[in-house]
Amino acid sequence: MPKKIDPQLRARYVRLVREHQQEYPTLTAAVVAVARQEGVSKESVRRWLAQADVDDGTQPGVTSEESAEVRRLKVEVKRLREDNEILRKASIFFAGELDPRNR
Repeated sequence: MPKKIDPQLRARYVRLVREHQQEYPTLTAAVVAVARQEGVSKESVRRWLAQADVDDGTQPGVTSEESAEVRRLKVEVKRLREDNEILRKASIFFAGELDPRNR
C-alpha cells in the first residue's frame, strides 16, 4: 500500500520542479534532481507534476476534485446497492409471512 504524502509537500515538490526547470536541460532532469534532493521517487514527483498540470488546466484530463467526487459516488452507490439488497430480501421474507397459503 502506498504511503500517503501530505498535499502541501506534494505542492512544494511541484513548485520546486517548476521553479528550477530552466536550470536543467529537460523536465525529466529537473524532476530527477528534485526527487533525489527530497528523498522521494522520481516517478512520484513526475505523476504529481502531471496531476498539477491537469488541475491547473494546462493539460487535459481528470482533475483531483473530479476523481475524489467519482470515488465518493462509487462508495455511495455500493452502500445503496447493499441497502437495496437488504430491503429486497426483507420484502421477500415478509411477503412469505403474509401469504395465507403458508398458514
